[in-house]
Amino acid sequence: MNNVLFYASLMLIAGLGIPVMAALNGGLGTRLQSPALASSILLLVGFVIATLYLLSSAGVPTKIFGSGTPWYYYFGGFFVMFYIMTITWVAPKFGVSNAVSFVLLGQLIAMSAIDHFGLFGSQTYSIDTRRIAGLAVMALGVFLVLGKTRDLAG
Repeated sequence: MNNVLFYASLMLIAGLGIPVMAALNGGLGTRLQSPALASSILLLVGFVIATLYLLSSAGVPTKIFGSGTPWYYYFGGFFVMFYIMTITWVAPKFGVSNAVSFVLLGQLIAMSAIDHFGLFGSQTYSIDTRRIAGLAVMALGVFLVLGKTRDLAG
């Protein structure tokens, strides 16, 4: 039970950081007049932090490629880059709450499919009536939070 509380708290904090990152990076992209430059800076800072963590915790692994890991596991960086580039470009124009709300809706859809089918080696959690109801309530909540609903239609 302690792990559940720890993991839930850690992910809650990570979730709090997503809109903060969107607002900060969107502002940086606007000030620099380049969402691509702002995204590159964000990734560089993240790379430095991740590298320092790697070197201090585990050292440099001897096998990165050719370890028997399927190629598609390395493709996660594409999704990080796509998210960073799009949130940096869209958030200043569409609003942080609107942009992150649709990100959340996409996460709800993807997490359900990944869990239900056990994609990418994940644990399987079947979609049942209770889970569908919970997802529907969460999706409704996402739409209720939107700040510019009148702008979405046209």
